[in-house]
Amino acid sequence: MHYKENILQTIGNTPLVKMNKVTEDIPALVLMKVETFNPGHSIKDRMALKMLEDAEAAGKLKPGGTIIECTSGNTGMGLAIAGCVKGYRSIFTTSDKQSKEKIDLLKALGAEVIVCPTNVEPDDPRSYYSVAERLSQEIPNSYWFNQYDNLSNRQAHYESTGPEIWDQTEGKITHMIVGVGTGGTISGTGRYLKEKNPNIKIWGVDTYGSVFKKYHETGVFDEKEIYPYITEGIGEDILPKNVDFDIIDHFEKVSDKDGAVMARRLAREEGILLGYSAGSAMAGLHQLKDELTPDDVVVVVIHDHGSRYVGKIYNDDWMRERGFLDTELRVQDLVKSRKAGDFISIEPTHTVRDAFQIMKDKDISQLPVIKDGEIVGGLQENTVLSFLLDSPLNNGDKPISDIMGDPFPMVQLDTPISQLRTYLNKRIPAVITRTQAGDLQIVTQYDILQAV
Repeated sequence: MHYKENILQTIGNTPLVKMNKVTEDIPALVLMKVETFNPGHSIKDRMALKMLEDAEAAGKLKPGGTIIECTSGNTGMGLAIAGCVKGYRSIFTTSDKQSKEKIDLLKALGAEVIVCPTNVEPDDPRSYYSVAERLSQEIPNSYWFNQYDNLSNRQAHYESTGPEIWDQTEGKITHMIVGVGTGGTISGTGRYLKEKNPNIKIWGVDTYGSVFKKYHETGVFDEKEIYPYITEGIGEDILPKNVDFDIIDHFEKVSDKDGAVMARRLAREEGILLGYSAGSAMAGLHQLKDELTPDDVVVVVIHDHGSRYVGKIYNDDWMRERGFLDTELRVQDLVKSRKAGDFISIEPTHTVRDAFQIMKDKDISQLPVIKDGEIVGGLQENTVLSFLLDSPLNNGDKPISDIMGDPFPMVQLDTPISQLRTYLNKRIPAVITRTQAGDLQIVTQYDILQAV
């Protein structure tokens, strides 16, 4: 029989998954390290178990003791799971910007959760750092893990995440990109990879309102960089000891909106429901795509599962309230929403009967006419049918060029469908667009009716 002794033995060995649709305009091979396969559905399970086992080995946490941690949710989840298995009590402090789902999940595992204000200084007695530290001093046989400065955090990724990525890519990885919060993932994984190949680029994703990027580039801790932001899990108003700035080659800032919108794209286009910071990491990669070549192999390391954010980035009302959701459909939405198919066209030298047969066989009402790769005309079913009925014995052998109309207009993928009314009329029933991969697609009045 093949089984694990407990759920903690399932941590790690997560898969690499190739990205396809969301990376069509990125020249490199893009692989995602999907950490949602961990039992707590986040990468933080790795470092949570490592910190706990190191604390036990050092005698800092004894049987029947209490786990205390300040967490945005995921580290708490990993510690709570380990606490259940090992028999520890768990108390977590978190900030009031964290999703309700994260708090409820921690409570479901038997943890006590204390919600603290976000917009206070780290050394304010009300901050979730300060409250956790105070509780650890007041409660006997308790241990505050302090994931920000506990170097077991980054060591966990040096020992597990880094070797896994190196082995899974057969050493071909050229770039790693990941959101930076405590710094454990990027620093531990990055150190291992750079020891294997110093030429590997390590890119960190930061958010507006965080100090990381400016500090990395200037060495200046600028408090003016600090202001409230919505993105969860990345960015800081402190400099955690786990962040090894020498390992990181570049920080890329991503806006709250771009991270949320990209997370939704990953769900819709790749079928992978991921957290806020995963969207930020992928959005950051898009911002850096000009730095990549077709020979590059990029690994995007993501943090957590989208189930933590169903009341936020996956909620249309929440997104609209913050101006993150563009409610108007665009041409690209129409193309993606329908069943993929070949672009059906005809050449001007083909006969009217050929066009009629194609329309009949394919059940379509219009045909673009193409010559030498250029759209030179357009055909509608009523034009073809009228021409054949006028003289059914002779007209069928006439070339398409005798009856074709003007070419269907070309439009951009990001054209709002409200603007299509300037193109579509009785004479023009469709428009043509070109996908990011360079393929032609037709968008008809019927497509618009179906989408609306």
